[in-house]
Amino acid sequence: MEFRSGILDPDDSSLVRAGGVDAAGGRRLVVMERRIQELYGDAVSAYFDAHGVASTVCLLDTSEQAKSVASALLVVAAMDRFGISRRSEPVIAIGGGVLTDIVGFAASLYRRSTPYVRVPTTLIGMVDAAIGAKTGVNHDGKKNRLGSYHPSTATLIDCVFLRTLDRRHISNGLAEVLKMATVADSALFDLLAEHGRRLIDERLQPVPGSSDAGVAAEVIYRAIDGMLAELQPNLWEERLHRCVDYGHSFSPAIEMQALPDLLHGEAVAIDMACTTILARQRGLISAAEDDRIFAVLRDLELPVWHRVCRLDLMTAALADVVRHRNGRQQMPLLDGIGRVRFVDDVTVRELHLALAELADRASLTSGQLA
Repeated sequence: MEFRSGILDPDDSSLVRAGGVDAAGGRRLVVMERRIQELYGDAVSAYFDAHGVASTVCLLDTSEQAKSVASALLVVAAMDRFGISRRSEPVIAIGGGVLTDIVGFAASLYRRSTPYVRVPTTLIGMVDAAIGAKTGVNHDGKKNRLGSYHPSTATLIDCVFLRTLDRRHISNGLAEVLKMATVADSALFDLLAEHGRRLIDERLQPVPGSSDAGVAAEVIYRAIDGMLAELQPNLWEERLHRCVDYGHSFSPAIEMQALPDLLHGEAVAIDMACTTILARQRGLISAAEDDRIFAVLRDLELPVWHRVCRLDLMTAALADVVRHRNGRQQMPLLDGIGRVRFVDDVTVRELHLALAELADRASLTSGQLA
């Protein structure tokens, strides 16, 4: 993973050399979202032209509904038409987390292993989807039910892309930052508590001359470093008690049931809100810590409730978690802000009480999805 600024500047050769390609020239298949093509298509073409690289663009429509085997096969077909060389022409994926997941999955299928480069353009792509080895697509109404472990050969992070990201998607990405803060980094939590609203207003761009100019960079770096620290020793998920699964026990079911209402990070936020209450009810966190977490969720403009959060959906999600985690819940619950413990004994009654409280608290907060 490499941080760059102005990655599409022709003076920067990092993109053309990504994936271990030592010399300019040759060809690249570039897979982009249609929106990214509108915003940056000319700059992408000019960049590769400046380096003497012949680029062919494959455009994808990206949404959770389109995150499917069919979309992955569109990328496979594009690779076949392109006649991609198996090792010397890495596929370039420029877009959000949905796109990089689809391209990664397609690359893992094509000739069993084709190199690819991730250039995430959304905050959630930068701090979550573009980190680690996992790829995946949705199937049969289930989140990421099909996938593979196929790390990209390079991931290039350029926060300049966030300048054109809308406010909701900034907030969406900050949900995954908050996840890492609450389970592993209390200092990061403090930064979000103090600066969360401003980070959204400024799209995590440094403000020249501001005494807080470095806050946005620190937030992103800490979130990514925290994810890497957790993922690297367990890249293939041989151990299934993972603190990065916080916020991801109920959220897959919530997200898929609520489509197209919720973005991924918004579903994660609802999961975190519910499990915050579970942790407080068990005495693992204090009422004051509970209040702080909900205050940050509000400041980050994240929902804590959706009408699909019925007990039957949540209990079904819990049963699926047990299957996914090899017969145990292994549910991460907060043990104070910045710490986590794993439990196997969350009951339906506990969940019922937490949902009832969550619905009551959400009804008192304007702007929640209902």
